Amino acid sequence: MSDKKSRIAIVNADKCKPKKCRQECKRVCPVNKMGKLCIDVWPTSKIAAISEQLCIGCGMCVKKCPFGAITIINIPTNLDQETTHRYGANTFKLHRLPMPRPGQVLGLVGANGTGKSTALKILGGKLKPNLGNYASPPDWEDIVKHFRGSELQNYFTKVLQDDLHTITKPQWVDQLARVVKDSVESLLHKKQDLDNLGYLINELDLKDILERGVPLLSGGELQRFAIAVTCVQRADVYMFDEPSSYLDVKQRLNAARVIRSLLTSTNYVIAVEHDLSVLDYLSDFICVLYGTPSVYGVVTMPYSVREGINIFLDGYIPTENMRIREEMLSFRITEQLTDEEIKRHQNYSYPTMKKTLDTFKLHVEGGSFTDSQVVVLLGENGTGKTTLIRMLAGNLKPDNDAEVPGLHISYKPQKISPKFPGTVRMLMLKKIQHTFMNPQFQTDVVKPMNIEDIIDQEVKNLSGGELQRVALVLALGTPADVYLIDEPSAYLDSEQRIIASKVIKRFILHHKKTAFVVEHDFIMATYLADSVIVMEGTPSVNAVANSPQTLLSGMNKFLSSLNITFRRDPENYRPRINKMDSVKDREQKAEGNYFFLED
Repeated sequence: MSDKKSRIAIVNADKCKPKKCRQECKRVCPVNKMGKLCIDVWPTSKIAAISEQLCIGCGMCVKKCPFGAITIINIPTNLDQETTHRYGANTFKLHRLPMPRPGQVLGLVGANGTGKSTALKILGGKLKPNLGNYASPPDWEDIVKHFRGSELQNYFTKVLQDDLHTITKPQWVDQLARVVKDSVESLLHKKQDLDNLGYLINELDLKDILERGVPLLSGGELQRFAIAVTCVQRADVYMFDEPSSYLDVKQRLNAARVIRSLLTSTNYVIAVEHDLSVLDYLSDFICVLYGTPSVYGVVTMPYSVREGINIFLDGYIPTENMRIREEMLSFRITEQLTDEEIKRHQNYSYPTMKKTLDTFKLHVEGGSFTDSQVVVLLGENGTGKTTLIRMLAGNLKPDNDAEVPGLHISYKPQKISPKFPGTVRMLMLKKIQHTFMNPQFQTDVVKPMNIEDIIDQEVKNLSGGELQRVALVLALGTPADVYLIDEPSAYLDSEQRIIASKVIKRFILHHKKTAFVVEHDFIMATYLADSVIVMEGTPSVNAVANSPQTLLSGMNKFLSSLNITFRRDPENYRPRINKMDSVKDREQKAEGNYFFLED
């Protein structure tokens, strides 16, 4: 009887250390005991080798490996026939590819490590797909034949004939500062093919940084510069890998409009984006990527924008009858406090404060907050959100000698630079041992943030998303009255952002603490906020931090300053940006309703 499952066996090269263990995987494998070589480790081997054909999926090697280096996954056999690329034996495997359509923006959404960047490399012509045959890769004729009958056949035929010029806006824009030494203006002029430079400078707020050298740019400035360099060139395929990171809400929407302005009836635009409200605004249709991070990824068929994002959040793909997540992600704010509970809360207040930093002036209006409350700071980059947080933390003294309440503060900074010389476990035990060993903290914070997977990795070797999760756990694990959390969504994928929001919200509510959060991901900000501080003014010149307001009035004030309106999705209540000058947009603006709490 044929097995309807195909197996993927992954050996993590960073975790597998055959010279430091007793090679338990090889010893316990029942297939090895029968005299066949399913798992092989030679004295000279750097990592174990597993035969997927001989593996019976018993999972004994997974349980016995002391370093947690082995993953065995069963997948449906039909997926095996749709393998697009595999890097080598016991490594990541990508099934299917996104199908770009000319004249439309294709959005890609999925967890980190499920193959979005690999798909972009293949569609960009930088990586030749081997259809899973890494030992003797097929030639282009076989690759085109494999995709016959789909839109990808025409696409790869054009790639083969050198008819497609592709350009990619990279994910890691901070690396540009190390490579490029020219000024912003000279590089834009050098790369310019299209007659849209004036429009890009205006839309992406580049006027003030044109004469500055690229190595001197901040993260947000680098991102806007990278988008401009991509958009000023003529290409058949434009690819944008996470164009919204480092940008504030206004800049994200401007960037989305700029990317959409590139569309013609013949070119292709593809964008990977984790901010779901921006992805919604930017895309015409969406492919969802699912799988097990760093093990395998599967690309779905294209869906309409609303349907694609809702399928991703539901965790169930109806066309494939496949559940990709155990629980549905919803944005309905369920844990609301009663008036009685609010009365019992501890009240704190801070005075009117002023701070001057070089040429920047910040005026903070006095306000109050209670425990069991999350206060979200909303405003453009450069309006003093981080400065306000540092003043509340006591790291910066106000100019007018105002007395900030003497509260214990835990602070997660915006920029995380790993200097600790050891593993994540050693860091946790050194910094927050008592909290970390608490079973309740393990259940509420450590497990949902998936720290177990990286607990024995060196802190210096962690990726941006892994560092962010570690920093959040450290901040919440530090005993304090007020938690100041600066941009918790940076480097996290869509799913991790929602989980992080729920972890922060639940922790603050159950431990009767207060959190001040700076967040540009609108969906995350909406889910977290009990009240809102709106920052107004001219970025990097002068700004005013208003007193905390209710979520509804604060969001209305902030969105009216941006001239955009939001509605709620009736299924999962996620905020959706209305297209500019659409019927809904005009209706809401006429009524003064820029934001809805519930539909």
